Amino acid sequence: MAPTDVTYAITGSSGRLGGRVARRLAAAGIAQTLLARTPSRAPRLPGAIAVPGSYDDHEALVRALRGTDRVLMVSASESPDRLRDHRTFVDAAARAGVAHLVYVSFHGAAPDATFTLARDHWHTEQHVRAAGIPFTFLRDNLYADFMPALVGADGAIRGPAGDGRAALVAQDDIADAAVAVLLDPGPHAGRTYELTGPEALGLADVARILTAVGGRPVSYVRETTEEAYASRAVYGAPDWQLDAWVSTYAAIADGSLATVTTAVEDLTGHRATPLDQVLRAAADGPASP
Repeated sequence: MAPTDVTYAITGSSGRLGGRVARRLAAAGIAQTLLARTPSRAPRLPGAIAVPGSYDDHEALVRALRGTDRVLMVSASESPDRLRDHRTFVDAAARAGVAHLVYVSFHGAAPDATFTLARDHWHTEQHVRAAGIPFTFLRDNLYADFMPALVGADGAIRGPAGDGRAALVAQDDIADAAVAVLLDPGPHAGRTYELTGPEALGLADVARILTAVGGRPVSYVRETTEEAYASRAVYGAPDWQLDAWVSTYAAIADGSLATVTTAVEDLTGHRATPLDQVLRAAADGPASP
């Protein structure tokens, strides 16, 4: 149990990852502040107070974070302004005197990462370092929970991933890791953890597991990069978003996401969850705290 005089703030509580962390803290009897663009959308949890905390509102963030010891910063929704908003949040956290910031980053974040959005994460990490806030970075691999969403109406996963692999990680495992760091940040100060699942899977493997668990045939269809852009052009998405979608598969293809680590087990004390278990748990109902 964390000390009762320690204060916590959680962002993204209306989303899947932040909500998981908030529910775990509430179940442990820990009071927390939930920062939200729309506070009414934040979950109603024992000991939790929802306050305005949009990532682009520096003054509101300072008010919400002032006097807070430990903060979970879930990355903002994908947008052309995400890095600017991240910097606004980090600057507010520094001004408010946050004692420890846990930032949800991305596996292999780098200025030249194949997955274009991982570059935003790297720049955010650098801004946190420059701000002087004690930190821990949790670099998540692709979400195992998201794999069913890759399947099109025709039962196919399509993309230029070749025969590459990704060490897909469960959102419940990420939440467990985040809570472990928030409750005892000292040993993790200045550390970066690459959070992965227990094995690296190709999309053909993912299709096979989806078929076995869901009972609906799923296949993997390899695309070229040109075919991938063409097949997604029908959505009318802006160029930056098309680049993000296609580069996700390119990062699988070139091995950027294939490294398997023991970080989940190291932080939580339990093994990382395999994809089939993630899918079966989702089919059985909402995750417990």
